[in-house]
Amino acid sequence: MTAPDIATGYEPLNTLKPVADRIWLIDGPAQRFYGMPFSTRCTVLQLENGDLWVHSPTLMTGALRAELDSLGPVRHLIAPNWIHYAHISEWHRAYPGAVTYAAPGVAARAASKGLIITFDHDLGPEAPPPWQGQIDQMIVDGSKVHREAVFFHRASATLIVTDLIENFETAKLPVWMRPLAWIAGIDDSDGKMPPDMRLTFRKGPLANSVERMIAWQPQRLILAHGRWYEQGAVDELRRAFRRILRDREWTGAMDRIEADRAQNGRRDE
Repeated sequence: MTAPDIATGYEPLNTLKPVADRIWLIDGPAQRFYGMPFSTRCTVLQLENGDLWVHSPTLMTGALRAELDSLGPVRHLIAPNWIHYAHISEWHRAYPGAVTYAAPGVAARAASKGLIITFDHDLGPEAPPPWQGQIDQMIVDGSKVHREAVFFHRASATLIVTDLIENFETAKLPVWMRPLAWIAGIDDSDGKMPPDMRLTFRKGPLANSVERMIAWQPQRLILAHGRWYEQGAVDELRRAFRRILRDREWTGAMDRIEADRAQNGRRDE
């Protein structure tokens, strides 16, 4: 449920905010989740042919539509995970010619909430032809519950995630919500994956996905909730996922020790 009466700290809302060449943000109104008002954020990319690609659409307004129309046609609407689909239908009504894409589990989640949303395509591990070579993508591995598609815009070296990292700025939260964000470890002092989500992941596959994101060498990291990172994206990924990456490094070190022992044992025979 949208909570437009609650300030998010990212005003002005529902307007395009330039990030880099051919990429904009839209800070939307607060969305209640488990009773807490979450700030929301949409990302808009302009493809080489001028078409607009919209990630995690937020509230549509007449003024916002006019801004979008001045840039180019909205052609691609992205629901990146099972939580971020609320405004897809209203955007599709505004742009009936747009193609809709959903991560695994989105349609089932919407149906469980009484919303029947038909998506044209499922998001998979590889970019479809309309943005192939411009935006890389993957489905993060390791969880049967949280299936999130992440995207890397090559031209701007920008990584776009949704809920894999939440990074709420304490001063922008209602006072009663501040200790909850701190306890969950999703405040801006050390934003990371929410604990309930983290518990659904197996460490090894998640570490593989994080390492692939790092291999893309992003400079910026855009999040759907809280402060996003204008620079130092690789360092922020390593910080936010340090526990699983350290486990991976430890396991790798142990495997190398065992391999060395086995090799030395063969030499002694």
